[in-house]
Amino acid sequence: MHITAQRLFTFVLALWVGTLITIGYIVAPTLFVTLTDRQVAGMVAGALFRIEGTISMVVSVALIMFANLLVKRGLSRYKNIRWYLLAILICSVIVAFVLQPMMSNLREEALGLGFPVMLSPLAETFGRLHGISSALYLVQSLIGLVLLWRITRPVD
Repeated sequence: MHITAQRLFTFVLALWVGTLITIGYIVAPTLFVTLTDRQVAGMVAGALFRIEGTISMVVSVALIMFANLLVKRGLSRYKNIRWYLLAILICSVIVAFVLQPMMSNLREEALGLGFPVMLSPLAETFGRLHGISSALYLVQSLIGLVLLWRITRPVD
C-alpha cells in the first residue's frame, strides 16, 4: 500500500511540475514570439499564469495533506517534503493575491489613460512587479524540480 501511495504522490508531483515548466518556459515565451500583438500575448499569458497559480495552490495543499498522511503511516522521508510544498504554496499565494491584482490594477489604470501598460507612465512599476512575479515563478519551478529529484531518490 505504501508503494502505491508513494507512486501516486510522485505522479501528481511530476504532472504538476511539468505544467509549471510547460506554461512558464515553453508556452508563455512562444506566445510572445508568435503573436504580433504583445498586449494580447501578455493577456493570454496572464490568464495562463492565473490558471497555473490556482492549480499550484490546490495541488500544493493536496500534496501537503497527502505527505502528512504518509508521515503518519511511518514514511518519515515525507516530513521535509512538506516544507518544499509549503514554500511553493507561499510563492503561489503571493503571486495570486498580491502581485497579480496589483499588476491588473496597473493595466486597468493604464488603459484608462488610453495606453497599453508597457507604453504608459506605469510601465516601470508594472515591470518591477512582473520581475518579482517571474522570480517567484522561477523559485517555484526550481523547488519543484528539487522536490522531484529528492522524492525519486532510492531509499536505502
